[in-house]
Amino acid sequence: MNDDDLLDALGVEIPSLKTVTRTPREERIIAGFEDILRFYQTYGRAPLHGEDRDVFERLYAVRLDQLRKLPDAQILLAELDGPNLLTGAVTLDVNDLDEDALLTELGIGGEPADQDDISVLRHVRSSAEKRAAEEIADRTSCADFDRFQPLFELAERDLKSEVRKTLRFGRDASIESGNYFIVGGQLAYVAEIGETIKAPNGESDARLRVIYANGTESNLLRRSLQRALYKDETGRRVTDPDMGPLFGNASEPDDIENGTIYVLRSLSSHPFVAEHRELIHKIGVTGGRVETRIANAQKDATYLLADVEVVATYKLHNLNRTRLESIFHRLFGGAQLDLTIEDRFGHPVKPREWFLVPLHVIDEAVERIRDGSVIDVVYDPHSARLVH
Repeated sequence: MNDDDLLDALGVEIPSLKTVTRTPREERIIAGFEDILRFYQTYGRAPLHGEDRDVFERLYAVRLDQLRKLPDAQILLAELDGPNLLTGAVTLDVNDLDEDALLTELGIGGEPADQDDISVLRHVRSSAEKRAAEEIADRTSCADFDRFQPLFELAERDLKSEVRKTLRFGRDASIESGNYFIVGGQLAYVAEIGETIKAPNGESDARLRVIYANGTESNLLRRSLQRALYKDETGRRVTDPDMGPLFGNASEPDDIENGTIYVLRSLSSHPFVAEHRELIHKIGVTGGRVETRIANAQKDATYLLADVEVVATYKLHNLNRTRLESIFHRLFGGAQLDLTIEDRFGHPVKPREWFLVPLHVIDEAVERIRDGSVIDVVYDPHSARLVH
């Protein structure tokens, strides 16, 4: 007797083995819920919504909410739901959708066979696109932009004069207060960094106050800005000012062996100049005699077509004229005199190198140039002083 005959003689019935078959839809639902279970096992809680959450956690939170609304999904997943995740309340207020729309939102809709793999997280892409739109929408008008506008003007001048440079973002992914970036074609300035928080993946993050050159601002997360810079083909880091060696023994093409920084005050009768005469100064650099340089000031629009008086001079050795002039324009560019006059031929001229800066601040700037600390400060026109 074979085994079957023996069992039959003994009266033992053998239940037939049932083969459980799942539809592709059910398999995707199970696989999607297993992702949520792995998140629960890792962090000891259900995934949550919130813009400060990781994109995958937000994905899982949406998926869990939708599964809670599908009765057949709750029956299918009942044996897997040891933590009772499906019995919780829906935490996201979503519009009523039909079953196909819900499955599409979950990323488990009826796609062709080559897209059925649960590892193809189509919803992650749409979520990222939505988040990018939210980050743009989150931008608001910067109420105190007048504080930052001079900084943007200085940075732009620094870029033109190559005092600052742009580098592809990635080699250095750090983001600190005072950094400049180019993102989405806009020059952006990191004005403030909030308290450090922990992201769901355990990494540190922080809320930023980012000011844009178009007068808007946003409070996006540091990791969001990093992602935006990585994805943007034109995203760039703007380097800090690189003044190079101003003084030293090594000779450079534009070096002056013995030079003079001079500060002039205009004797013009122009109403605005006359009213602010003690504050308006021209800063220049020459390798020759200052007196020779200003001999014909009253005929030169550069000198406001008026005589000038020398109020300060500083003797320096082995200085680089181009770098030195770039420093003064970077430092005092936000306080540059905005005045247009007509030259001898009636043509409008806008003189440069005239600034609304007190003499004692210029003295401090020269001392900071000497000791190299000038790169750590900017000029605040409102308080009329150098600030860090």
